[in-house]
This record gives sequence, structure tokens and C-alpha cells, in this order.
Amino acid sequence: MDIATIFGLVAGVGIMLYGILSGGALGNFIDPASVAITVGGGLASTIICFPLANSIQAVKILPLAFRSHKNKMVVTIRQLVELSQKARRDGLLALESAQNEIQDSFLKKALELVVDGIEAEMVRNSMQLEIDSMAIRHQSGQAYYRTLATQFPAWGMIGTLMGLVNLLKSLDDPSGIGPAMALAIITTFYGSVLANFLCTPIANKLAGNSADEIRLRELMVEGILSIQSGENPRLMEHKLKTFLSPEQKLQYDTLVKHEQDKLGMASGL
Repeated sequence: MDIATIFGLVAGVGIMLYGILSGGALGNFIDPASVAITVGGGLASTIICFPLANSIQAVKILPLAFRSHKNKMVVTIRQLVELSQKARRDGLLALESAQNEIQDSFLKKALELVVDGIEAEMVRNSMQLEIDSMAIRHQSGQAYYRTLATQFPAWGMIGTLMGLVNLLKSLDDPSGIGPAMALAIITTFYGSVLANFLCTPIANKLAGNSADEIRLRELMVEGILSIQSGENPRLMEHKLKTFLSPEQKLQYDTLVKHEQDKLGMASGL
């Protein structure tokens, strides 16, 4: 779970509520017609831009904005080092029994290719194609939310124009000026909030998470190929740690030390 996303959402909602309540009432910013025009119009235009399957997929990938792959890199390197040690000790065929313990489907597929004796170049090309295909899928989801970010303000402006038309037609009826003015202003507010507080941040978060996942899978490929070539586990560990940030390297060293301490305590017993 990515705490930054949750914190940003909570903080943004809190700031908006503070601004609204400090100068008026929450009900002043609730207008069903404005919601229908801005949200409905923005969604309708975006649905036109993409196949229906993309709209369904955009809903499914929304939870990915709350996930992070950075901590997973630390655990993955440790897992690859353990696999390398097992392969050096018992041979590549011994890794077949370890496949059932691997949860990541990409890593499991790469390990299967190695165990089956596929050449290193073919393993790299096959897994790189999977990475490229994944990146294209991710870009499609990001494009969907970026399109929403452009459509919501546009429909907010359309709602503003509608409200101005109704306002001009209601100048001789003071009771109709208020609702028409609300429609004219609130739609622009809705469009700006939806675009700048939700859609654009979600698209950027998905792009960042996609880059992290691509980096993670590249790490997996390098690790698996190192295992296949019989590279020294310590050398492979050093190479894979170059994928980590300084903070992640500290996390990794702490994890290794903790495992060594547990082994020391177990051997002492």
C-alpha cells in the first residue's frame, strides 16, 4: 500500500473542506445538474475516445495507484540470491522444486524457461517481449486518465456556458438567477477538481508505478540469467543491488543481517 497516495487524498479533501466551510456551507458546492454535466459529459467523451474494453480496464487498474513495487525489489533480490545458491549447490534442475514457492508469475515463467534448458538469449528476448507488452498496456491506462483530465475541465466550461445562457434568459426573473449562476460556476469547479486532484495525479502515479514494475522485471531477468550462467551468488547479489536506491540498499542489508542473526540463534540452540 502506498501511503503517499492515501495521504495526498486525505490532505486534499481536508484542504478543500476547510476552504469551503471557512467561507460558506458545504451545500453551496453540491449541485446535481453540475455533477451530471461535468462527470457525465467527461466520461461520455472519454468513452468515445477508447474502445469499451479500455473503459472497463481503467476501472480495474485504479487500485494500482495505491500500490508500490519499490519494497518488492529488496525481497526479490534476496529470493534470487537464494535461488542462485541452490542452483550452485544442487544444479539448475533443482530449481524445478522451487517454482511452486514463487508467487510472481513473471519470475516463475523466466525460471521455467531456464529449467527447461532454453538458451539465455531466447530467455532474454522472450521476457523482454513480455515487459514491452506490459508497458504498452500500462500506457493505455495512463492515457485514459489523462484524457479524463482534459475532458472534465472542458465539460466544466460547457456547463458554465449553459449556466450563462440560462442566466441571461432569467434576468427578468430574479428567482432563476441564483440556480443559473450556480450551474455556471460550480461546473468549472468540478471540472478543475476532477482533473487536477484526481485524474492527473492518478495518471502520474500509474506511470511511476509502471516504471518501477518494469525496473523490477528487468532485475528479475538479470538475476535469472545470472543463475543460468552459473555466476557466483555474491557477485550476482552485488550486481542486482545496483538496481536499488541508497535507502533500499540499507533495507536489504538490514534484511540480510536479520536473517543471519536468526540463523545464528538457531545454530546456537
